[in-house]
Amino acid sequence: MTRKYFGTDGIRGRVGQSPITADFVLRLAHAVGRVLKRTEDKPTVLIGKDTRISGYMLESALESGFNSAGVNVVLLGPLPTPGVAYLTRAQRASLGVVISASHNPFDDNGIKFFSAQGTKLSDAWELDVETALDEAPVWADSANLGKAKRLDDAAGRYIEFCKSTFSNELTLKGLKIVVDAAHGAAYHIAPKVFHELGAEVIAIGCAPDGLNINHEVGATHPDALVRAVKANQADYGIALDGDADRLQLVDASGRLFNGDELLYLMVDDRLRQGEKIQGVVGTLMTNMAVELAFKKRGIAFVRSKVGDRYVLEELEKQQWILGGEGSGHLLVLDKHTTGDGLVSALQVLQTCVRSGHTMAELLSDVTLFPQTLINVRLRPDQKWQDNPRLTEETKKVEAELGQTGRVLIRASGTEPLVRVMVEARDPSQAESCAQRIAVTLQ
Repeated sequence: MTRKYFGTDGIRGRVGQSPITADFVLRLAHAVGRVLKRTEDKPTVLIGKDTRISGYMLESALESGFNSAGVNVVLLGPLPTPGVAYLTRAQRASLGVVISASHNPFDDNGIKFFSAQGTKLSDAWELDVETALDEAPVWADSANLGKAKRLDDAAGRYIEFCKSTFSNELTLKGLKIVVDAAHGAAYHIAPKVFHELGAEVIAIGCAPDGLNINHEVGATHPDALVRAVKANQADYGIALDGDADRLQLVDASGRLFNGDELLYLMVDDRLRQGEKIQGVVGTLMTNMAVELAFKKRGIAFVRSKVGDRYVLEELEKQQWILGGEGSGHLLVLDKHTTGDGLVSALQVLQTCVRSGHTMAELLSDVTLFPQTLINVRLRPDQKWQDNPRLTEETKKVEAELGQTGRVLIRASGTEPLVRVMVEARDPSQAESCAQRIAVTLQ
C-alpha cells in the first residue's frame, strides 16, 4: 500500500498548498493523536520547529489538533530536528514532532515525527496515520481535552547534550571556528556549543527573520562559509542546514569536505583509539574511493538506498553504529539516535584535536574519484528499464571501468528523471562514459 501524504522524511510541501495548510495539519495532528491513544491513555507530544515564518501557524494547528484528540503538548520553540529527537527520549514523551522543511527555501515547510525512542517511525505507522486521516474525527469532550505548556530551557538542555558527546579529555581552546547555522533552527545553539567547549567562534547565518532560512548560507550554500573562514583566518568552518541535521566542514585553506570524507574521519578516530569497527554504511552515491579506503583497513562497507532513513535501517540491520551520505547526513548511533550536524561536527573536530592532524592530513590517502551526474528527462510513459540499448551500453562501460570505477542509474523520486552517474579515477573517462549511457535514454 503506497502512502498518500508521507514521503521519505515526513510530509513536506509549499505553504498554503495541500497538504501544508492549517486545516490539514490540524487534522493530521488529530489523526496522529488517535493513533497514539490506541496504546496510551494520555499521551504527551513534544513540538519543535525551525525559523520559518509559517512555523507559527503550523505550530498552532498541531497544538489544537493534538489537544482535540486528548493529547498533551509541550512546545519547544525553535530547535534543531535532532534536538527534538533527543528531548523526546529524555523527557519520556510519547512522540516528537518537528515543523521543518530542512534545506528547502522558506516558503516550503513540513512535518516529521520521532518515536518515544528518538528514532524515525516505520512505514506501517505512517500508513496507520493516513488511514486515521480518512476517518471522521472523534473530538474529546471538555474534561478529556489535552493541555499545552512550554519547555523554557529546551535549547539549554540540548546544548549540554551536544557537549556531552565530545571527549571530556579534550578542548577546542586555541581554535577559531566559523559557525554557519543557515539562519535556521540552530542559530541560538550552534555558536554556544563550540564556544562553551573553548573555541573562538565567529557566527554567520545566525540572524533569522522568518524568510531567510537557507538563503545563500548554510550547508547547501557553503560559499559563504568558505569566504568567512578565509576572511577571518579561521581554523575550521562548520555549516549546518535549516534544521541542523546535516553538515559541511571547511578547513583553514577553504577546502570543503563532504559527508563521505567526514564519515571516514570519524571511523579513523575510532580505529586510532583501538575500537573494533566491524562495518560502515554508505549509500548508492557514496564515493568509491571511500569504500576502497575502508576495505583497505579491513572494514566492511554496505550501501543503502539514498536517504538517511535507509542508512539507519541498514545500520540497525547490521548492528553497526557509523554511517552516512555525501550530503552531510551522518549517523553515530552510540552518540545519538538520529543524524545530528552538531554531534557529527564535534566527532570530526575530536578526531583532529586528538590526532594533532588536519582533516587534509588525515585524508591524504583518500582521493575522491571524480563523478559525472547527468539527469535525463523522461517522456511520458517511457519504460526506461526495458531499454536494450541502455543495458548493452551499461555493460560495455562497466567492463571498461573494471575495478577503477562504477555506474549508477536510478530514477528520481520527485521528478520524471533518470539520473546517470559514472565514477572513475579519470574525470574525462567518467564524463565520456556517462554521456554514452545518457544518449541511450534520449
